[in-house]
Amino acid sequence: MENQSEARPDAHQPLAGLVVVEFGHSVAAPFAGHVLADLGATVLKVEKPEDGDDTRSWGPPFVNGTACTFQALNRNKHSLAIDLKDPAQRKTLRHYIADRVDVVLQNMRPGLIARMELDAATLRAADPRLIYCNMHAFGASGPLAGRPGYDPLMQAFGGIMSVTGEPGRPPVRVGPSMVDVGTGMWTVIGILSALHRRAATGEGCEIDTSLFETSLSWMQSHIASFMATGKVPGKRGTEHPTLVPYKVFKAADDYLSIAAGNDNIFRRLAGALGRLDWLDDARFATNPERVRNRETVNEAVAAVVATRPRGEWLALLEAAGVPCAPLQTLDQVMQHPQTRALGMLQRTPDGSVSLMGLPVSFDGVRPPLRKAPPELGADTHLILEHRSETR
Repeated sequence: MENQSEARPDAHQPLAGLVVVEFGHSVAAPFAGHVLADLGATVLKVEKPEDGDDTRSWGPPFVNGTACTFQALNRNKHSLAIDLKDPAQRKTLRHYIADRVDVVLQNMRPGLIARMELDAATLRAADPRLIYCNMHAFGASGPLAGRPGYDPLMQAFGGIMSVTGEPGRPPVRVGPSMVDVGTGMWTVIGILSALHRRAATGEGCEIDTSLFETSLSWMQSHIASFMATGKVPGKRGTEHPTLVPYKVFKAADDYLSIAAGNDNIFRRLAGALGRLDWLDDARFATNPERVRNRETVNEAVAAVVATRPRGEWLALLEAAGVPCAPLQTLDQVMQHPQTRALGMLQRTPDGSVSLMGLPVSFDGVRPPLRKAPPELGADTHLILEHRSETR
């Protein structure tokens, strides 16, 4: 492996030279490691020697014998098959971290990392410049701090499921693992902030984030409304709680989303739908009035939209400057010219896997897919070589 600690950052790999150890399993920590790796960091993923990260077996489907979830989250990384029950291997890993590593992130079972002496206090005592990030389930403190957790548990516990889905229907989980991914994003934000601070002070720090805190942050608008009114929000399907009309409507043949985000847009919508008479109706005049008369407004819009095919409405609404979009299935998304134009779908160097890149570019260049997801233990020799060097 190239000595990344001596690599120089370029425009599309700004974290080149940063060395990260990921004690990560499932989604949250691997997603954070994936972002750092795509940005150019050397990410060393510590895995169980016998079967590796749990997501290796989260299938079918599988690609090259490994589940697609693992493939998506572990590109551009290196795999270390380390037996953390072995004191000698743990000692070697501690020495490697003290000598070579800038950042450690972990989402292991509560209490386990401390028992193995791979916790922040132990590792930062050896290297105060180290940035160490704990990714908890329920948080670093409180009566549930020691409990493990997964994304759907936090969508339920944090209230997300209470506002997701249709009124009167059973609870619905948001399809993507938004709490896991959001926690990974907060981890990266925390790490980048700590790196900025370290550049100024020379000191690292310990960072804490959690799935539960992330779920609360996703609910911030609902929470603000509840704190102001005392009214518990409920499910609204595809609607917005404080904007009307702002939802998916059924045209004569298929669905489209219409978002009237302000009164000017609603006036344009009324014109495009051929219902300028709505503008003289007090119930339609302003967004607060439309929210108060939500059912009346939505039923009126739905009745008109149902009279023509989706393609005709999309053309009319776009011409009028009304934000709208077709409801697409994933095959339609991937075939759309806009998806293709952005070039987010990237292939591994051997051409065997196509994976989604980061949604960010630097000077017009998206961080590349440099390395396929690693075979289990493919890079364990890095630790063994370091052990030989330090004898």
